[in-house]
Amino acid sequence: MGCACAALKQPLECNPVAGFAARPGVRLRGRRVPPPPLPLPLSPRGGSGSGGTMFTSTGSSGLYKAPLSKGLLLVPSALSLLLALLLPHCQRFFVYDLQAVKDDFQIWRLICGRIICLDLKDTFCSSLLIYNFRIFERRYGSRKFASFLLGSWVLSVLVDFILVEAVWYFFGIAAAGNLPSGFLAPVFALFVPFYCSIPRIQVAQILGPLSITNKTLIYILGLQLFTSGSYIWIVAISGLASGLCYHSKVFRLHQALCIPIWMAKFFSWTLEPIFSSPEPATEARIGMGATVDIQRQQRMERLDRQLTLSQFAQVRRQRQQGGIINWNRLFPPLRQRRNVNYQDGRRSEQQASPPLEVSEEQVARLMEMGFSRGDALEALRASNNDLNVATNFLLQH
Repeated sequence: MGCACAALKQPLECNPVAGFAARPGVRLRGRRVPPPPLPLPLSPRGGSGSGGTMFTSTGSSGLYKAPLSKGLLLVPSALSLLLALLLPHCQRFFVYDLQAVKDDFQIWRLICGRIICLDLKDTFCSSLLIYNFRIFERRYGSRKFASFLLGSWVLSVLVDFILVEAVWYFFGIAAAGNLPSGFLAPVFALFVPFYCSIPRIQVAQILGPLSITNKTLIYILGLQLFTSGSYIWIVAISGLASGLCYHSKVFRLHQALCIPIWMAKFFSWTLEPIFSSPEPATEARIGMGATVDIQRQQRMERLDRQLTLSQFAQVRRQRQQGGIINWNRLFPPLRQRRNVNYQDGRRSEQQASPPLEVSEEQVARLMEMGFSRGDALEALRASNNDLNVATNFLLQH
Protein backbone atom coordinates (compact mmCIF):
# COMPACT_ATOMS: atom_id res chain seq x y z
CA MET A 1 0.00 0.00 0.00
CA GLY A 2 1.54 3.23 -1.11
CA CYS A 3 1.69 6.16 1.26
CA ALA A 4 3.65 9.39 1.20
CA CYS A 5 3.68 12.85 2.72
CA ALA A 6 1.67 15.78 1.38
CA ALA A 7 2.40 16.94 -2.16
CA LEU A 8 5.62 18.88 -2.60
CA LYS A 9 5.06 22.42 -3.77
CA GLN A 10 8.56 23.87 -3.84
CA PRO A 11 11.84 22.95 -5.61
CA LEU A 12 14.02 20.59 -3.65
CA GLU A 13 17.69 20.37 -2.90
CA CYS A 14 19.58 17.18 -2.25
CA ASN A 15 20.08 16.38 1.39
CA PRO A 16 22.40 13.45 1.95
CA VAL A 17 20.96 12.76 5.37
CA ALA A 18 17.30 12.26 4.60
CA GLY A 19 17.14 12.51 0.84
CA PHE A 20 15.75 16.03 0.47
CA ALA A 21 15.08 19.27 2.29
CA ALA A 22 13.23 22.41 1.39
CA ARG A 23 15.35 25.05 -0.30
CA PRO A 24 16.55 27.54 2.38
CA GLY A 25 14.41 30.65 2.49
CA VAL A 26 11.38 29.10 0.71
CA ARG A 27 7.96 29.57 2.29
CA LEU A 28 6.39 26.17 2.78
CA ARG A 29 2.79 25.82 4.01
CA GLY A 30 2.80 29.27 5.57
CA ARG A 31 6.13 29.03 7.39
CA ARG A 32 9.62 29.99 6.35
CA VAL A 33 12.09 27.14 6.33
CA PRO A 34 15.26 28.12 8.27
CA PRO A 35 18.49 27.44 6.36
CA PRO A 36 19.32 24.66 6.48
CA PRO A 37 16.79 22.28 8.16
CA LEU A 38 17.63 18.67 8.80
CA PRO A 39 14.80 16.23 8.02
CA LEU A 40 14.94 12.98 9.87
CA PRO A 41 14.04 9.82 7.96
CA LEU A 42 11.25 7.65 9.29
CA SER A 43 12.41 4.34 10.59
CA PRO A 44 11.16 1.05 9.21
CA ARG A 45 10.52 0.12 12.82
CA GLY A 46 7.93 2.87 13.08
CA GLY A 47 6.62 4.83 15.99
CA SER A 48 9.51 6.91 17.17
CA GLY A 49 10.67 9.92 15.27
CA SER A 50 14.20 8.97 16.11
CA GLY A 51 13.95 5.87 14.01
CA GLY A 52 14.90 3.62 16.90
CA THR A 53 18.51 4.83 16.91
CA MET A 54 20.40 7.57 18.63
CA PHE A 55 22.28 8.64 15.52
CA THR A 56 19.40 9.56 13.20
CA SER A 57 20.70 13.08 12.80
CA THR A 58 23.89 11.79 11.23
CA GLY A 59 22.34 9.73 8.46
CA SER A 60 23.31 6.25 7.37
CA SER A 61 25.15 6.67 4.06
CA GLY A 62 28.61 6.09 5.48
CA LEU A 63 31.21 8.52 4.13
CA TYR A 64 29.43 9.05 0.84
CA LYS A 65 29.93 12.65 -0.33
CA ALA A 66 32.27 13.34 2.61
CA PRO A 67 35.84 13.01 1.24
CA LEU A 68 37.32 15.53 3.68
CA SER A 69 35.81 13.75 6.68
CA LYS A 70 37.17 10.48 5.35
CA GLY A 71 40.63 11.99 5.00
CA LEU A 72 40.50 13.35 8.56
CA LEU A 73 39.49 9.91 9.80
CA LEU A 74 42.16 7.95 7.95
CA VAL A 75 45.31 10.08 7.81
CA PRO A 76 45.60 11.51 11.37
CA SER A 77 44.39 8.23 12.92
CA ALA A 78 46.92 6.21 10.94
CA LEU A 79 49.73 8.58 11.87
CA SER A 80 48.68 8.50 15.52
CA LEU A 81 48.81 4.69 15.56
CA LEU A 82 52.12 4.75 13.74
CA LEU A 83 53.67 7.09 16.30
CA ALA A 84 52.24 5.19 19.26
CA LEU A 85 53.21 1.69 18.13
CA LEU A 86 56.21 1.94 15.80
CA LEU A 87 57.81 5.36 16.22
CA PRO A 88 57.38 6.44 19.86
CA HIS A 89 60.72 8.30 19.76
CA CYS A 90 59.27 10.68 17.16
CA GLN A 91 56.36 11.78 19.33
CA ARG A 92 58.39 14.67 20.72
CA PHE A 93 58.07 16.45 17.38
CA PHE A 94 54.28 16.49 17.68
CA VAL A 95 53.94 17.79 21.25
CA TYR A 96 51.71 20.85 21.49
CA ASP A 97 54.00 23.05 23.64
CA LEU A 98 53.10 26.74 23.64
CA GLN A 99 56.00 27.45 25.99
CA ALA A 100 58.44 26.27 23.33
CA VAL A 101 56.62 28.39 20.77
CA LYS A 102 57.02 31.53 22.89
CA ASP A 103 60.53 30.97 24.22
CA ASP A 104 62.26 29.15 21.36
CA PHE A 105 60.07 30.38 18.49
CA GLN A 106 59.21 26.84 17.44
CA ILE A 107 56.33 27.96 15.24
CA TRP A 108 56.19 24.56 13.55
CA ARG A 109 54.68 23.16 16.73
CA LEU A 110 51.53 25.16 16.05
CA ILE A 111 51.03 22.93 13.03
CA CYS A 112 52.48 19.55 14.01
CA GLY A 113 51.14 19.67 17.56
CA ARG A 114 47.61 20.43 16.46
CA ILE A 115 47.07 17.75 13.83
CA ILE A 116 48.03 14.35 15.28
CA CYS A 117 46.79 13.04 18.63
CA LEU A 118 49.43 11.39 20.78
CA ASP A 119 46.80 9.86 23.07
CA LEU A 120 44.95 6.95 21.45
CA LYS A 121 41.86 7.64 23.57
CA ASP A 122 41.65 11.14 22.12
CA THR A 123 42.18 9.68 18.64
CA PHE A 124 39.28 7.28 19.08
CA CYS A 125 36.84 9.85 20.49
CA SER A 126 37.71 12.56 17.97
CA SER A 127 37.39 10.07 15.10
CA LEU A 128 33.88 9.10 16.23
CA LEU A 129 32.89 12.75 16.47
CA ILE A 130 34.30 13.56 13.03
CA TYR A 131 32.35 10.64 11.60
CA ASN A 132 29.12 11.93 13.14
CA PHE A 133 29.83 15.52 12.07
CA ARG A 134 30.31 14.49 8.43
CA ILE A 135 26.71 15.61 7.86
CA PHE A 136 27.93 19.21 7.75
CA GLU A 137 30.26 18.45 4.85
CA ARG A 138 27.31 16.97 2.97
CA ARG A 139 25.05 19.89 3.71
CA TYR A 140 27.51 22.76 3.20
CA GLY A 141 29.91 21.22 0.69
CA SER A 142 33.56 20.26 1.17
CA ARG A 143 34.89 23.79 0.58
CA LYS A 144 32.67 25.46 3.16
CA PHE A 145 33.23 22.62 5.61
CA ALA A 146 37.01 22.89 5.15
CA SER A 147 36.78 26.67 5.59
CA PHE A 148 34.99 26.21 8.92
CA LEU A 149 37.65 23.76 10.11
CA LEU A 150 40.47 26.06 8.98
CA GLY A 151 38.90 29.13 10.55
CA SER A 152 38.25 27.43 13.90
CA TRP A 153 41.73 25.87 13.80
CA VAL A 154 43.41 29.27 13.36
CA LEU A 155 41.21 31.14 15.82
CA SER A 156 41.67 28.49 18.49
CA VAL A 157 45.42 29.17 18.55
CA LEU A 158 44.80 32.75 19.65
CA VAL A 159 42.29 31.64 22.27
CA ASP A 160 44.76 29.01 23.53
CA PHE A 161 47.37 31.71 24.17
CA ILE A 162 44.83 33.89 25.95
CA LEU A 163 43.58 31.07 28.18
CA VAL A 164 47.07 29.85 29.04
CA GLU A 165 48.15 33.35 30.03
CA ALA A 166 44.94 33.83 32.05
CA VAL A 167 45.50 30.57 33.95
CA TRP A 168 49.07 31.60 34.73
CA TYR A 169 48.09 35.13 35.77
CA PHE A 170 45.15 34.25 38.02
CA PHE A 171 46.13 30.81 39.37
CA GLY A 172 49.87 30.61 38.84
CA ILE A 173 49.53 27.35 36.88
CA ALA A 174 51.85 26.79 33.93
CA ALA A 175 49.73 24.92 31.39
CA ALA A 176 51.57 26.00 28.22
CA GLY A 177 53.61 22.81 27.98
CA ASN A 178 50.82 20.37 28.93
CA LEU A 179 48.17 20.96 26.29
CA PRO A 180 46.94 17.83 24.48
CA SER A 181 47.99 17.35 20.88
CA GLY A 182 45.73 16.62 17.96
CA PHE A 183 42.97 18.00 15.77
CA LEU A 184 40.79 18.65 18.80
CA ALA A 185 39.84 22.33 18.68
CA PRO A 186 37.99 22.10 15.31
CA VAL A 187 36.19 18.99 16.58
CA PHE A 188 34.89 20.91 19.59
CA ALA A 189 34.06 23.84 17.29
CA LEU A 190 31.70 21.59 15.30
CA PHE A 191 29.49 21.30 18.38
CA VAL A 192 28.36 24.88 17.72
CA PRO A 193 26.58 24.19 14.38
CA PHE A 194 25.52 20.81 15.77
CA TYR A 195 23.71 22.52 18.64
CA CYS A 196 22.30 25.33 16.51
CA SER A 197 21.10 23.52 13.40
CA ILE A 198 20.30 19.91 14.34
CA PRO A 199 16.76 19.49 15.75
CA ARG A 200 16.43 17.91 19.18
CA ILE A 201 14.03 14.95 19.09
CA GLN A 202 13.11 13.17 22.32
CA VAL A 203 13.65 9.41 22.28
CA ALA A 204 12.90 8.38 25.86
CA GLN A 205 11.98 9.96 29.20
CA ILE A 206 14.07 9.05 32.24
CA LEU A 207 14.07 10.30 35.81
CA GLY A 208 11.26 12.78 35.43
CA PRO A 209 12.47 15.91 33.59
CA LEU A 210 15.54 14.18 32.13
CA SER A 211 15.16 12.75 28.64
CA ILE A 212 17.25 10.97 26.02
CA THR A 213 17.30 12.63 22.60
CA ASN A 214 18.82 11.88 19.22
CA LYS A 215 21.79 14.09 20.23
CA THR A 216 22.49 12.66 23.67
CA LEU A 217 25.21 10.19 22.71
CA ILE A 218 27.08 12.84 20.73
CA TYR A 219 27.17 15.10 23.76
CA ILE A 220 28.25 12.21 25.98
CA LEU A 221 31.06 11.44 23.56
CA GLY A 222 32.11 15.10 23.61
CA LEU A 223 32.04 15.05 27.42
CA GLN A 224 34.24 11.97 27.41
CA LEU A 225 36.76 13.78 25.23
CA PHE A 226 36.45 16.90 27.39
CA THR A 227 37.45 14.96 30.52
CA SER A 228 40.19 12.82 28.97
CA GLY A 229 43.07 15.01 30.18
CA SER A 230 44.06 17.62 32.75
CA TYR A 231 44.27 20.63 30.43
CA ILE A 232 42.13 19.51 27.52
CA TRP A 233 39.43 21.87 28.79
CA ILE A 234 41.58 24.75 27.51
CA VAL A 235 41.54 23.31 23.99
CA ALA A 236 37.82 22.55 24.31
CA ILE A 237 36.93 26.09 25.36
CA SER A 238 39.10 27.58 22.63
CA GLY A 239 37.45 25.31 20.08
CA LEU A 240 33.93 26.24 21.20
CA ALA A 241 34.80 29.95 21.27
CA SER A 242 36.37 29.87 17.81
CA GLY A 243 33.46 27.85 16.42
CA LEU A 244 30.98 30.33 17.88
CA CYS A 245 32.87 33.29 16.40
CA TYR A 246 33.13 31.69 12.98
CA HIS A 247 29.55 30.40 12.95
CA SER A 248 28.11 33.77 14.01
CA LYS A 249 30.22 35.55 11.33
CA VAL A 250 31.81 37.94 13.80
CA PHE A 251 34.00 40.53 12.04
CA ARG A 252 33.35 38.66 8.76
CA LEU A 253 35.75 35.92 9.81
CA HIS A 254 34.01 33.48 7.46
CA GLN A 255 35.20 35.62 4.55
CA ALA A 256 38.74 36.21 5.78
CA LEU A 257 39.45 32.63 6.87
CA CYS A 258 38.18 30.54 3.99
CA ILE A 259 39.57 28.16 1.41
CA PRO A 260 40.24 29.92 -1.92
CA ILE A 261 38.33 28.60 -4.91
CA TRP A 262 41.50 27.69 -6.80
CA MET A 263 42.76 25.67 -3.85
CA ALA A 264 39.43 23.89 -3.49
CA LYS A 265 39.51 22.98 -7.18
CA PHE A 266 43.10 21.74 -6.89
CA PHE A 267 42.34 19.44 -3.95
CA SER A 268 39.10 18.35 -5.60
CA TRP A 269 41.13 17.28 -8.64
CA THR A 270 43.99 15.63 -6.75
CA LEU A 271 42.76 14.28 -3.41
CA GLU A 272 39.02 13.88 -3.77
CA PRO A 273 39.30 10.84 -6.10
CA ILE A 274 41.46 9.16 -3.45
CA PHE A 275 39.15 9.74 -0.49
CA SER A 276 35.79 9.69 -2.24
CA SER A 277 33.39 6.87 -1.35
CA PRO A 278 30.89 5.23 -3.71
CA GLU A 279 27.18 5.57 -3.14
CA PRO A 280 25.93 2.75 -0.87
CA ALA A 281 24.19 0.13 -2.96
CA THR A 282 22.25 -1.36 -0.03
CA GLU A 283 20.38 1.87 0.82
CA ALA A 284 17.68 3.79 -0.93
CA ARG A 285 19.14 6.03 -3.59
CA ILE A 286 19.65 9.59 -2.53
CA GLY A 287 17.61 11.92 -4.72
CA MET A 288 20.06 13.25 -7.26
CA GLY A 289 17.68 13.78 -10.18
CA ALA A 290 18.68 16.32 -12.78
CA THR A 291 15.27 18.02 -12.66
CA VAL A 292 12.85 18.95 -9.90
CA ASP A 293 10.25 16.47 -11.21
CA ILE A 294 12.71 13.58 -11.06
CA GLN A 295 13.79 14.59 -7.55
CA ARG A 296 10.16 14.79 -6.42
CA GLN A 297 9.38 11.36 -7.84
CA GLN A 298 12.47 9.83 -6.24
CA ARG A 299 11.51 11.22 -2.88
CA MET A 300 7.94 9.94 -3.20
CA GLU A 301 9.17 6.45 -4.02
CA ARG A 302 11.58 6.48 -1.09
CA LEU A 303 8.96 7.70 1.36
CA ASP A 304 6.51 5.12 0.03
CA ARG A 305 8.86 2.29 0.99
CA GLN A 306 9.63 3.77 4.40
CA LEU A 307 6.07 4.64 5.32
CA THR A 308 4.67 1.28 4.26
CA LEU A 309 6.92 -0.52 6.73
CA SER A 310 6.42 2.18 9.33
CA GLN A 311 2.65 1.95 9.02
CA PHE A 312 2.49 -1.76 9.73
CA ALA A 313 4.68 -1.49 12.83
CA GLN A 314 2.84 1.56 14.16
CA VAL A 315 -0.64 0.14 13.64
CA ARG A 316 0.35 -3.12 15.33
CA ARG A 317 1.72 -1.25 18.34
CA GLN A 318 -1.29 1.07 18.57
CA ARG A 319 -3.68 -1.89 18.50
CA GLN A 320 -1.81 -3.49 21.37
CA GLN A 321 -2.21 -0.26 23.34
CA GLY A 322 -5.91 -0.02 22.50
CA GLY A 323 -5.70 2.89 20.03
CA ILE A 324 -4.99 3.42 16.38
CA ILE A 325 -3.50 6.38 14.52
CA ASN A 326 -5.23 7.92 11.54
CA TRP A 327 -2.48 7.27 8.97
CA ASN A 328 -4.65 8.19 5.98
CA ARG A 329 -5.03 11.64 7.42
CA LEU A 330 -1.36 12.05 8.32
CA PHE A 331 0.08 10.54 5.13
CA PRO A 332 -2.46 10.69 2.28
CA PRO A 333 -2.00 7.97 -0.35
CA LEU A 334 -0.27 8.90 -3.59
CA ARG A 335 -3.15 7.74 -5.79
CA GLN A 336 -5.69 9.74 -3.81
CA ARG A 337 -3.48 12.82 -3.86
CA ARG A 338 -3.65 12.87 -7.65
CA ASN A 339 -7.44 12.62 -7.56
CA VAL A 340 -9.20 15.97 -7.93
CA ASN A 341 -12.11 14.88 -5.76
CA TYR A 342 -9.79 13.90 -2.90
CA GLN A 343 -9.71 17.40 -1.45
CA ASP A 344 -13.51 17.52 -1.22
CA GLY A 345 -13.62 14.13 0.48
CA ARG A 346 -10.95 15.13 2.97
CA ARG A 347 -12.75 18.39 3.72
CA SER A 348 -16.00 16.58 4.44
CA GLU A 349 -14.17 14.07 6.64
CA GLN A 350 -12.68 16.86 8.72
CA GLN A 351 -16.07 18.50 9.08
CA ALA A 352 -17.68 15.24 10.17
CA SER A 353 -15.15 14.40 12.88
CA PRO A 354 -14.72 16.78 15.84
CA PRO A 355 -11.21 18.20 16.36
CA LEU A 356 -8.99 16.27 18.71
CA GLU A 357 -7.85 17.96 21.89
CA VAL A 358 -4.10 18.57 21.82
CA SER A 359 -1.62 19.30 24.57
CA GLU A 360 -0.51 22.91 24.74
CA GLU A 361 2.82 21.76 26.12
CA GLN A 362 3.46 19.69 23.02
CA VAL A 363 2.36 22.56 20.79
CA ALA A 364 4.83 24.82 22.59
CA ARG A 365 7.65 22.32 22.09
CA LEU A 366 6.96 22.14 18.36
CA MET A 367 6.82 25.92 18.13
CA GLU A 368 10.23 26.09 19.85
CA MET A 369 11.60 24.04 16.94
CA GLY A 370 10.48 26.74 14.52
CA PHE A 371 7.09 25.45 13.36
CA SER A 372 3.97 27.60 13.30
CA ARG A 373 1.12 26.97 15.72
CA GLY A 374 -1.24 25.94 12.92
CA ASP A 375 1.18 23.31 11.59
CA ALA A 376 1.84 22.04 15.11
CA LEU A 377 -1.89 21.66 15.86
CA GLU A 378 -2.53 19.89 12.58
CA ALA A 379 0.34 17.45 13.03
CA LEU A 380 -0.57 16.63 16.65
CA ARG A 381 -4.23 16.04 15.79
CA ALA A 382 -3.31 13.80 12.89
CA SER A 383 -0.89 11.77 15.03
CA ASN A 384 -3.19 11.45 18.08
CA ASN A 385 -0.90 13.64 20.17
CA ASP A 386 2.21 11.57 19.39
CA LEU A 387 4.96 14.20 19.58
CA ASN A 388 7.61 12.10 17.84
CA VAL A 389 5.40 11.22 14.86
CA ALA A 390 4.20 14.83 14.58
CA THR A 391 7.78 16.11 14.63
CA ASN A 392 8.80 13.68 11.91
CA PHE A 393 5.80 14.72 9.83
CA LEU A 394 6.68 18.41 10.09
CA LEU A 395 10.38 17.86 9.42
CA GLN A 396 9.60 15.86 6.29
CA HIS A 397 7.73 18.88 4.92
